[in-house]
Amino acid sequence: MRSVYRVTGLLIAVAVALQIASIALSGFTISKDAGDGATIGADYSNFGERYHSIAGMVIGLLALVFLIVSFLTDVPRGRVLAGIVVGLVVLQFLLAVVAFGVPALGILHGLNGLAIAAVASTAAQRAGTPKQHVTTG
Repeated sequence: MRSVYRVTGLLIAVAVALQIASIALSGFTISKDAGDGATIGADYSNFGERYHSIAGMVIGLLALVFLIVSFLTDVPRGRVLAGIVVGLVVLQFLLAVVAFGVPALGILHGLNGLAIAAVASTAAQRAGTPKQHVTTG
């Protein structure tokens, strides 16, 4: 189960990195499309934006799996770290919803995404470290 925990943590971290890349793609696509004369309105969408939205839901599901798996393994502080990841993912969703009304909060949405990746990768690293047994002889 340690390997499932480790892989799930790494998948969350990689998914966050892809989230960052997709929203950057979206921003540059919006800029190019606007420069080419496209109307950017409520019905406008691009691949980066759609990917970012769908991947966010996948990260939410992975976070729940991560928490469940944390109860089935002996990773040091594994449950605490998985719980923190779930809490940060919930906060991420709330920040996204609120940031559409208060765009400046988008900064916190971005920083919180980095925190999710950092905690998930730290947890994955802990799972990769085998338990140390002290032997005396």
